[in-house]
Amino acid sequence: MGFFDKIKNGLKKTKDSLVKQVEGVINSFTKIDEEFFEELEETLITCDIGVQTSVKICDLLRKKIKETGENNPANIKQMLKDIIIEMLSGSDELNINTKPSVILVIGVNGVGKTTTIGKLSANLKSQGKKVILGAADTFRAAAIDQLEVWAERAGVDLIKHTEGSDPAAVVYDTITAGKARNCDVIICDTAGRLHNKKNLMDELAKISRIIEREAEGCDKEILLVLDATTGQNGVNQAKQFKEAAGITGIVLTKLDGTAKGGIVIAIKDELNLPVKYIGVGEQIDDLQPFVATEFVNALFD
Repeated sequence: MGFFDKIKNGLKKTKDSLVKQVEGVINSFTKIDEEFFEELEETLITCDIGVQTSVKICDLLRKKIKETGENNPANIKQMLKDIIIEMLSGSDELNINTKPSVILVIGVNGVGKTTTIGKLSANLKSQGKKVILGAADTFRAAAIDQLEVWAERAGVDLIKHTEGSDPAAVVYDTITAGKARNCDVIICDTAGRLHNKKNLMDELAKISRIIEREAEGCDKEILLVLDATTGQNGVNQAKQFKEAAGITGIVLTKLDGTAKGGIVIAIKDELNLPVKYIGVGEQIDDLQPFVATEFVNALFD
């Protein structure tokens, strides 16, 4: 299955929900008036695009229609596509040009964080990069074991300590090993909890200081993993994490299992955070780099 087909299949539930409802609005009007915009805005909000972003999309559409003089609802779909592509475009590639580069992966338990790290490792390895993982979620023995399984599957090295160890010490050892072994990319897991923001901030700040000191001058990505099935709750999670850590991008998992793929648009617009990868299936190669045009075309075509 090709790249585009993977994304198209993975977005089927969102397409069946969001796009069919939008097309339903477009097809039920013979002219473009305020009633049309109200109906469209309401539909976008119910499809997990969020109030703020839905209003913005409709305002941009109004402007385009005014500029072009378009009055046929049937021609609106392409305009809508162009607006969403423009909103989603930019900064979606990983910034890992130095050797080594460091990727810190954060997110609450259950979002698919460890699985994402495993799939990302396999993805980078297939590009010829040498990858090493750090099991810095030391609060759960299961997290260390799970990452070890993924490291084996992806064929990459893993640095781990025992359960309850200092996460920052694991990160330190992983960076040291990564440099000694001439690795291209160092990926570190972190504990998946958000019940106490101060603890989270303190821990992430400590880890960040280690990275800044031990990997000075290296490219660094802080990726937040979100579960697409949580919809608007994912946006709220991202807001909290953005305050606690300098997030550089989002990985959105489980898109194949939800009709709430519209959250991608809300995240980019409300938080100004690029979606860098999307998870569209269970297989090791089902974590795909996010490309705005591909994503929107897969939805609308």
